[in-house]
Amino acid sequence: MLKLERVTGGYFSDPIVQNISFSVEKGEFFGILGPNGSGKTTLLKIISGILPVMEGKILIDGKEIHQYSRKKLAQKIAVLSQISPQAFSYTVKETVELGRYAHQKGVFHQWTIEDEKIVQQVMEETNTLHLQHATLQELSGGEQQRVYLAQALVQQPDILLLDEPTNHLDLAHQKNLLDLLKKQKLTVVSVFHELNLASLYCDRLLLLNNGRMQLLSSPDEVLTESQIKEVYQTEVRKQAHYDIAKPQIHIKPELDSSDESRWNIDASLLKIEKEKIVLQSPKALRTVSSGVVGSGIGWRSVFINRKVPPDYQHARPVKEMEGYLANFGFPLTQTVAMMTAVEMDDACYGFYEEEDFSVLTVVTAGIGNAIDSTKAEKPVPVEVGTINIWVFVNGKLSDEAFIQGVMTATEGKAQVLRELEIVDEETKTIATGTPTDSILIAATQSGRNFPYAGAATDIGRCIGKSVYNETKKAIEKYLQRKQKERHRF
Repeated sequence: MLKLERVTGGYFSDPIVQNISFSVEKGEFFGILGPNGSGKTTLLKIISGILPVMEGKILIDGKEIHQYSRKKLAQKIAVLSQISPQAFSYTVKETVELGRYAHQKGVFHQWTIEDEKIVQQVMEETNTLHLQHATLQELSGGEQQRVYLAQALVQQPDILLLDEPTNHLDLAHQKNLLDLLKKQKLTVVSVFHELNLASLYCDRLLLLNNGRMQLLSSPDEVLTESQIKEVYQTEVRKQAHYDIAKPQIHIKPELDSSDESRWNIDASLLKIEKEKIVLQSPKALRTVSSGVVGSGIGWRSVFINRKVPPDYQHARPVKEMEGYLANFGFPLTQTVAMMTAVEMDDACYGFYEEEDFSVLTVVTAGIGNAIDSTKAEKPVPVEVGTINIWVFVNGKLSDEAFIQGVMTATEGKAQVLRELEIVDEETKTIATGTPTDSILIAATQSGRNFPYAGAATDIGRCIGKSVYNETKKAIEKYLQRKQKERHRF
């Protein structure tokens, strides 16, 4: 639909963008990125015909742009510019109606029933119909931008050009505007200042650098840490969006050296009470957890392992746990919380110190509902018995190391169950754990850097050994307690 062939252009005789070639397919949402001064807006003005093409060609539906009259070009392309701080004293409806100019015929540009129908329909789609009698000055920035979008849409263009359409809009208005654009199924070419919005809404991205093409590809290929560092001259971190397969870019502020100084988590921070175990860190730790609260990946500073009755049953355990935390004044957004039915006196912990890193491991273990997950053929009822493992690493773990740390810890737990011959009563085979086991890997993200944490690494061996030792001691304590209870009765 839109094709640029080796386009060079700019102001007067000064080329701002040079040798630009790409094509945009019908219905595609195409984004243009680049730092300030890279030529983004200039390129958009050249595509719209505002600035001339010095070299190369721009084709729309196979026809060069200069072969279209201004009116015919307006039927092909509409432009939504950055919102202006000045607004004329037109009403909303009058402003939107201006977009129909390109389709009106005759000397007097007679207004038709079809014109009115299109205006009403578009104003309803853009949620501006209820504002039709208000003047532009009466509207908020987000409302004004919707009005100008409606003006562009009543133009019924094949291609919509946008120059930083979300500039000066708050979060809700940014999302609403871009969601609305996506629903229109138009061919959209948009300049973006915000990399993450471009990633979320665009099918492909063109990255400009000093007026030239740096890269044209999918958001995942364009938004790499190395690429952004080269073009924008700043350090960033790339992570996947939580819900959709699009990358998100995070800047990392330059911190004072005191903020990144090495610090440790040790047993002095551990508080074991009759009803709960608590560790409160002076700083937030990077965490991976399967806790009832605080599960997944995050940054947390409070860690709770709570004792519940053996017959604990609740239809909404997460909600119930949140109420428990609130009752004790623990901050919900900063807490990882687990639950167990075993006695807190049976908790085992150890501090494992190496030359340039250390690990604190805390385990509570019950095996009254031990299960062999490799042989289970039906859901197992939840009964007394949970192995909860906390591993605090005084070091810096990569995402890969966090995952490997979970694997290494699980291997340590499984080895204990094999050695102690803990059996799944249903299958009569060696158990692999219990149905409600929970794990936490937390790291200070200071000190030595660990890209990996498998069994072949220093940190992996330490995690495996610490989990093995503390889990074995905790299960042995549990078994001894159960034996005493049986003898008592």
